[in-house]
Amino acid sequence: MSSKLDLSKELIGRRALVTGGSRGIGAAIAQRLLDAGAKVVVSARSRNEETPAAATFIAGDIRTSEGVKAIASGALAALGGLDILVNNAGGSNGFPEGAASIPEGEWQDVFALNLFSSVRLTNAVLPALRESKAAAVVNISSTAATMGAGAGPFAHYSAAKAALDAYSRVLAVDLAPSNIRVNVVTPGPVTTVGSDAIRKTFGDAMGVPAEAWLQSVPLGRWGATDDIAEVVALLVSDRGKWLTGVNYRVDGGMTAR
Repeated sequence: MSSKLDLSKELIGRRALVTGGSRGIGAAIAQRLLDAGAKVVVSARSRNEETPAAATFIAGDIRTSEGVKAIASGALAALGGLDILVNNAGGSNGFPEGAASIPEGEWQDVFALNLFSSVRLTNAVLPALRESKAAAVVNISSTAATMGAGAGPFAHYSAAKAALDAYSRVLAVDLAPSNIRVNVVTPGPVTTVGSDAIRKTFGDAMGVPAEAWLQSVPLGRWGATDDIAEVVALLVSDRGKWLTGVNYRVDGGMTAR
């Protein structure tokens, strides 16, 4: 008898919304939930070749109140309710000259994308989550939230993700009486088209080869999108039914240094 867990039916009947789900980590999370039997909606500004074919796609700009409302209403209409929300959309531009060179407009845009989108969308779908018997929210953060060294070009991003972490902790306690679990997953340096390009661009600008980043990862390899997706799947499943208010750092040991 095989001892391998069969997770292919673990999320049958669950309904999930994954923002930024057209590519990279978001697409991997969406596919993992689909593989476990969930019905999944992904949102992004546009489709991508990585967008899971079996997911329902809703185009929208998560940075605006109007965009959030459209995504929320479209997802609830498509799914008939909601059990799982993964606030994955995020990112920023970098400024090699450091924190003081970041324009105010960039600060506002990055906070809109990395913090306020999660706040607004969670609030928009909260009534549906309250009706679920297995509600779970996962917010995707970044090691930039806690690692200040060398993060000057992304100070706005670091601050927004740190705020997301704090918001998530408070929200977990606030929603626990409604049996809605809230957790954070913090990826380390994961290989995606976007993150690889950022490492190369800023590595070249600062004279630090991209491969030098690996020296900060005790396990000695880049993360894969599946590494992140697997932890998200655990947190939204019944296997994680007593887990809330925790930040899971999936980073090969980088933040343990």
